[in-house]
Parts: sequence; structure tokens; C-alpha cells
Amino acid sequence: MTAPLDDEPPLSAADAKRNKAAQDSAPALKAWVVLARAYLAISRHVAADVARFGLTASEFGILEALYHKGPLLLGDLQKKILVTSGGVTYLVDRLARKGLVTRESFPGDKRSRFAVLTPEGSALIKQIFPGHAKRLAKVLGALTPKEQKRLTGMLRDLGKGAEKEPLPRERKKGKTGLS
Repeated sequence: MTAPLDDEPPLSAADAKRNKAAQDSAPALKAWVVLARAYLAISRHVAADVARFGLTASEFGILEALYHKGPLLLGDLQKKILVTSGGVTYLVDRLARKGLVTRESFPGDKRSRFAVLTPEGSALIKQIFPGHAKRLAKVLGALTPKEQKRLTGMLRDLGKGAEKEPLPRERKKGKTGLS
């Protein structure tokens, strides 16, 4: 049996400070968990939708970017679909093996390469995209279009704010921060 709250000893200054910090950060922690869960739920729908056509979500992202933007330098494509440079190379290679994308040299710079949809890739993304967009709208249909626009702005602000924050530095080996 636990003692009534009145019988508990007073918190030390350090404990009180930790409790205050935990209370102050609780909304941010909750927002992060809810955001991560929403992303996971939506990304499952995206992955299942494009898997019907033999694609991963990242491969679909490349086809979609090329469909909407036209040929892109691999570095620009990397920024559009948020993968590493090695990741975009791997994905473009996979799509090239499937006959959906080719690489073309950049005029005047043989080191720079464009990713370009093949006729087969163009036909596939034209087939997939309209239905995919409708399914995504349905998945996000828990929010009204006005709420979706507001959410988009809030998430953009959140991302910009997070990018302004310095990343934590890696601890040196053997240093745990515990005393």
C-alpha cells in the first residue's frame, strides 16, 4: 500500500527541476509520438499501394518526381525524395534494371548524370499516379481539405524550426554522461 501524497517527503531541488523539465517537454514528446505514428500508418498505405505494381515507396517517389519535374540530376533527385546520394544511385540502378529509368549525361559535364523516365516508366507512372493520389486523399480524409492545408503549413514550420536547431554532438567513446 502506498502512502498518501501528504506523507511523501518534499522533492529535492534537483528532483523538482527534473519534474518541471519533464512537464515542459511533455507536449513535444507527445507530438513527436503522434507524428511518428501517423507517418507510419500513412506510409503503410503508400507502400502497399505501390507494391501492387512491383515498386517500393522510394522507387515510386523517383518515378513521381521525374513524372512531375522531368529529367533531374541525381543530386536534385536525391533532395526531392530525401535519400542519401548512395541511396538515390541504388534506386535509380534498380529502376534502370526494371527498364523504367535511364541515366543520361549532362551536356558539358560527363560526371553529372540525369535520371530520365523511359517510355515504359512514363506509362507506368501515368497508370499508377491518379489512383494513388485518390487513395492518399482518402487516407488523409480524416482531415478536411482546410485542415490538411493548415497541417501542411504547420509541418513545414516544424521542419524549418528543426533544421535551425543544432544537432547534438556525438559523445566520445567511454563517456556516458553518468557519474
